[in-house]
Amino acid sequence: MYQIAPSLLSADFVNLERDIRMVEQAGAHMLHIDVMDGRFVPNITIGVPVVRAIKRVATTPCDVHLMIVEPEKFIDAFCNAGADILTVHVEATPHVHRALQAIRQRGVKAGLALNPHTPLSVLDELWSDVDLILIMSVNPGFGGQAFIEQTLDKLQRLRQMLESRGLADKVMVEVDGGVKLDNIDQVAAAGANVLVSGSGIFKAAHPPQMIRDMNDKLKALHPSQAVP
Repeated sequence: MYQIAPSLLSADFVNLERDIRMVEQAGAHMLHIDVMDGRFVPNITIGVPVVRAIKRVATTPCDVHLMIVEPEKFIDAFCNAGADILTVHVEATPHVHRALQAIRQRGVKAGLALNPHTPLSVLDELWSDVDLILIMSVNPGFGGQAFIEQTLDKLQRLRQMLESRGLADKVMVEVDGGVKLDNIDQVAAAGANVLVSGSGIFKAAHPPQMIRDMNDKLKALHPSQAVP
């Protein structure tokens, strides 16, 4: 099923609770929360206290994306803060398997993110350890970047790999970066079922209507795969 996950990186941090309620009421299915440390990516965003505060007001799952080095050191903290999905980058730690297992041991869904240049072959030893695979369609660090078109081919290959292993209904495929109304159906058709959009939603003239329009596009693409 297709799910829209507004990226709070593009929300108004002065009015974060307002924006959370706005997108949830408009039909968002989860909240995408980017955590950046200024080392793995050239930006610093939010940490554990803000995730904890978001969780207090959120009514949809919190999808926490760790763009930090040595994420294994912070797994317990973000799980305690309320992450429903916790995603680490394969490029950020030499102990990916250990990190994914630690997340699952906390009863949280384990996600693995791949940067645009990272090949799908890194998944070969990790298929049984992931609940979500996040394909970055921009170089991580800043919102508002243009979608990298080669991502569509990467998504198609990933979807084929999942289907050949009988994992198509067990592992979510998420895309983050440059997803907007004019390409969301292409991204979904290529193989993604969790669509992250930040500036595409929050910078729209009317964000709630944008979410409704995105949901309508996904329903038209494949009615049986869209979440009501």
